[in-house]
Amino acid sequence: MDRVRQGRAGVRRRLGAAIAVGAAAALAVTGLAAPAQSAPAQPSDASSVNAPSVDVKADVNVVKNAGFESDLSNWTCAANSGTAVTSPVHGGTKALKATPSGQGTAECSQIVAVKPNSTYKLTSWVQGSYAYLGARGTGTTDVSTWTPGTSSWQQLSTSFTTGANTTSVTVYTHGWYGQSAYYVDDVSVFGPDGGGGTDPVEIPAVPSGLAAGTTTPTSVDLSWTPVSKATGYTVYRDGTKVASTGGASTTVTGLTPDTAYSFQVSASNAAGESAKSTAVSARTAKGDGGGDSTVPRHALTGYWQNFDNGATVQKLRDVSSQYDIIAVSFADATPTPGQITFNLAPAVGYASTADFKADIAAKKAAGKSVILSVGGEKGTISVNSDASATAFANSAYALMQEYGFNGVDIDLENGLNPTYMTKALRQLAAKAGPKMVLTMAPQTIDMQSTSGGYFQTALNVKDILTVVNMQYYNSGSMLGCDGKVYSQGSVDFLTALACIQLEGGLDPSQVGIGVPASTRGAGSGYVAPSVVNNALDCLTRGTGCGSFKPSRTYPALRGAMTWSTNWDATAGNAWSNAVGPKVHSLP
Repeated sequence: MDRVRQGRAGVRRRLGAAIAVGAAAALAVTGLAAPAQSAPAQPSDASSVNAPSVDVKADVNVVKNAGFESDLSNWTCAANSGTAVTSPVHGGTKALKATPSGQGTAECSQIVAVKPNSTYKLTSWVQGSYAYLGARGTGTTDVSTWTPGTSSWQQLSTSFTTGANTTSVTVYTHGWYGQSAYYVDDVSVFGPDGGGGTDPVEIPAVPSGLAAGTTTPTSVDLSWTPVSKATGYTVYRDGTKVASTGGASTTVTGLTPDTAYSFQVSASNAAGESAKSTAVSARTAKGDGGGDSTVPRHALTGYWQNFDNGATVQKLRDVSSQYDIIAVSFADATPTPGQITFNLAPAVGYASTADFKADIAAKKAAGKSVILSVGGEKGTISVNSDASATAFANSAYALMQEYGFNGVDIDLENGLNPTYMTKALRQLAAKAGPKMVLTMAPQTIDMQSTSGGYFQTALNVKDILTVVNMQYYNSGSMLGCDGKVYSQGSVDFLTALACIQLEGGLDPSQVGIGVPASTRGAGSGYVAPSVVNNALDCLTRGTGCGSFKPSRTYPALRGAMTWSTNWDATAGNAWSNAVGPKVHSLP
């Protein structure tokens, strides 16, 4: 976070100034024209085409690993252009993502065993621009079909007849030159068994016996009867996909206390996904009171500066009432690895530490959460061992006890170790209890992939995580969840990057949009409050979008964050006065 301390001239260097801005729209590359949906190639030997045989045996799917549940097993992708991903998926838990580059189309193929003189139906679910599906080496007429582009799953379908001597056919899928990544799932070549073995061909039955078990203020345990031939299950909350699992039970987290929810589950395998089960309702438990605030369903977060850097110097009591979470910035490191402390800066004008603590108590009494932010641009806290994880948890809890903080914010901009930070946060949560507020403020580069340390940590502590307010500024261009590159400062940048977190495993209630409160609050990436509000509407209601529109809406999106309450005050609280009411009116 671009949280400039007093006396610093300049801003944090930009990470990842650009991530491969390609010629996404250009289809004419080295004399290649845009693909036309033309007729298939003529057969090389029309005389070999005979009438399909009649087989009394049931047809099967002759494709192996049709849903990419075993990654790329049985598949070959040109130039290592393909990989198995966990989002987006159509059925099961994985799908194929393939990315064209240069003169390549990112073709992925499999040779399947077929019977001569037989008819096969070829289908697949695809997503993305110019996704092709075809079969060659049929011995008769090779076939293909394609779609010019879709942001949601679309089924492609065609059929072919094998020649008199054909015992194998190459099934393939590919994209197009200069285009972004495309996705494929649940491929099927449905017809007589060619002797090569099969994946399951029937879509599993609809799960039954869905029941809600133990509830906490933020989670519900679900279980159901296992379904024969199912390889995975998808859980829906109020119609929105929230979890995928391989077993017949899961815990849905990130919920709001004392709130009723409706849940359904579907079963899937390589053949596809079943219909959703009968819904079951469950209400989360109430918070355990004690005078501490509970973060509302939709919350506004603001960082309060414990230093003077030219923004309005304010006491906590002066922070706008629009803010639901106030992150005191920042904790300080000690010589002991992982240990943190807090030093109230004289520059903010408190007469005593007791006066500061009284302001925290007053904000909490008004229903706000006041947390301690750890890190910042110059933060040097390192948690990379069991000892430092314990030191972090013990010292953070001691500060919560001393000052009355509701929890902590993790804003480590110099990297973190997901293994030991997870241990530290779980130790802290065990001490602080279920009322602890845990937020994070990663940079955009930290949340581009679930393999990143920050993203891993967020997923590791999902059951105790309040919200991730990613910093959509000081960033440069980044990839959105559709594989396209977006530049900061636009509604598309906010929505397409939020989509990565929303589809990557975080609950919508754990995702917030972090932006500067004014042009002076960051080196780059400022957007007007109206743009933030449009992004919130786009993600929660499907309105106000730019060129990117998510395939579904996320009504439970937590809200928005700004750096900082001080810069907001400098601009007359224009940001919180505009964005706060929008956040609090979300569905």
